Amino acid sequence: MHFRIDQWRAWAPGLDSTDDWLAWSKAPERLLDGGEQPDVGFLPALQRRRLSRLARMVFQVAWPLAEGHSALPLVFVSRHGETPRNLAILKDLAVREPLSPTQFSLSVHNAIIGQWSIMRGDTSEMTALAGEADGLEMAMLEALTFLAEGAPAVLLVIGEDAQPLPYAPFIDDVPFPYALALLLTPGDDWSLALHHGQGPRAAWPHPLNLIQSLCLHSAALQHTWKKRQWTWSRKSL
Repeated sequence: MHFRIDQWRAWAPGLDSTDDWLAWSKAPERLLDGGEQPDVGFLPALQRRRLSRLARMVFQVAWPLAEGHSALPLVFVSRHGETPRNLAILKDLAVREPLSPTQFSLSVHNAIIGQWSIMRGDTSEMTALAGEADGLEMAMLEALTFLAEGAPAVLLVIGEDAQPLPYAPFIDDVPFPYALALLLTPGDDWSLALHHGQGPRAAWPHPLNLIQSLCLHSAALQHTWKKRQWTWSRKSL
């Protein structure tokens, strides 16, 4: 499977620019999350109010990459999705409070791409996935299918927000909130291969490892999850 990463953008608390991510990639560490909100000032205030923090993260990294594309297929992936919204709904149910139809409609896994489609006026095919630790690679398979079917470009976005405290003992794959957007186009700069095998778990979630690889211009990257070995390779620069 071959492709080109035409552009990319990422966000995490305190990390926005390429220079920020380069500094982090040279000395990766857990980031303190002070509840910072990504800047989505390019959206009208009324639209911004409906966006969760995860949605703001997605829009902040993806919107600039979509500029100039009137129609752009999108693949969104998140393992945990709108967990904070869902927990708020469960708390209301527990105390028999009436549920907010708006909160419910925005809590489902494909709500973010629905908001994206409406705000951009883009009716291209869009997919929302909930993957395991190798959700990034699963999303890549979906995105590369779009390219194989003739799409000139595909936008892939992956994001995870900080998880609510009640879930902390059960979720260990979100060291800090982050979002990554990749604008993929046909080409052979990169290849992705899948093999059967086992190996050590990656030190960081796969998207953060990929950001590090992009910043440091690594020639190869390997991710193992369960019995799936994913190998990312790119041509020498």
